[in-house]
Amino acid sequence: MALDYALEPEQEALVRTIRAFAQRELAPHSAQWDRDHVFPAEAWRQMGALGLLGLRVPAALGGQDTDLVTVGLVMEEIARGDFSCTYGIQLSTLAGEIIGKRGDAALRERWLPPMTRGDAVIALALTEPGAGSDAARLTMRAEREGSDYLLTGEKSGISLGMAAHAVIVFARTGEAGARGVTAFLVPLDLPGVARSPLRDMGSHAIARAVLAFDHVRIPASHRLGGEGTGFYEVMRGFDFNRALISLACLGAAQISLEETMAYVKERQAFGRPLARFEGVTFPIAEAATWIEAARGLCLRALWLADRDAPCTKESAMVKWWVPRMAVDTIHQCLLLHGHYGYTDELPFERRMRDVMGLEIGDGTAEVMKIVVARELLGRESLPY
Repeated sequence: MALDYALEPEQEALVRTIRAFAQRELAPHSAQWDRDHVFPAEAWRQMGALGLLGLRVPAALGGQDTDLVTVGLVMEEIARGDFSCTYGIQLSTLAGEIIGKRGDAALRERWLPPMTRGDAVIALALTEPGAGSDAARLTMRAEREGSDYLLTGEKSGISLGMAAHAVIVFARTGEAGARGVTAFLVPLDLPGVARSPLRDMGSHAIARAVLAFDHVRIPASHRLGGEGTGFYEVMRGFDFNRALISLACLGAAQISLEETMAYVKERQAFGRPLARFEGVTFPIAEAATWIEAARGLCLRALWLADRDAPCTKESAMVKWWVPRMAVDTIHQCLLLHGHYGYTDELPFERRMRDVMGLEIGDGTAEVMKIVVARELLGRESLPY
């Protein structure tokens, strides 16, 4: 059996295009977006014009309907310019999957084309104050009332929550546990919706929020799939999304490493370049090895997902490992730049804060290791 690690010519061309775009249009503004806590709406529209917000949207609705490996390549390249903008790729991919496959025709036509253009932002709301990693135990309710549902409850830590026009909400419609969870698309301008911004350590541009729903009325046509199927939809999405997130982390680590390699070849100490000292070059060699190995496992997970093959184990592996490794790599790059690396004149402290959030989001390392152990040893290894 032959192994082929080469990208398709179309993928190579896309990588070059997106890398140039990220360097030209995103990187110069990233620090300002972070300082001002500004959602980069114009960058969203630019990504939409390039087709990056419709990668998993049906072509009939203006999307690309491309494979997940290609989505991962885009995530990595966008992260080289601005890490927060990768949330646009990530969440539009999830929305394209869920709404495109589970929403009715009117809902798809109303929301997917403007999302693809970058004119509408769609967030995803699963986490609650008392249910994060244990998502099957969420308590937000959706009560049927005639041809409508009434949604009541609170969602916390919602990325793009302050910027979104609509949100995919997971609420309980039935019994306790996973089988009682249903997904809905909820416009955020409805009566009864309230938002409160979170003051985060990093990723300031993604405008995380707490969302409160007080008897918010939505038509049954806004339900995504059948009652009781929402949990399984989000779990399927988490599998490939964890690999996408990990590639974004690698993009931030990779560009930091490239900048550091250029720096240590120029910076002099004791009469010679820093690149002549093993104490400098060994950490760089180690980080380059980790990044290459991690990228291969991320792409393998997405390759499996593209073939509808199980990828839960591989995705959980990269999700516990890669964000932490990327933080460590960026931290080392910061240190190798000396006291200037510690200032906000250089991008390392910002990248480190941004990537660190993904050590928590979409599943902590502890939860991911439980998932890996379950896949290796069976359900008898579970602590619950």
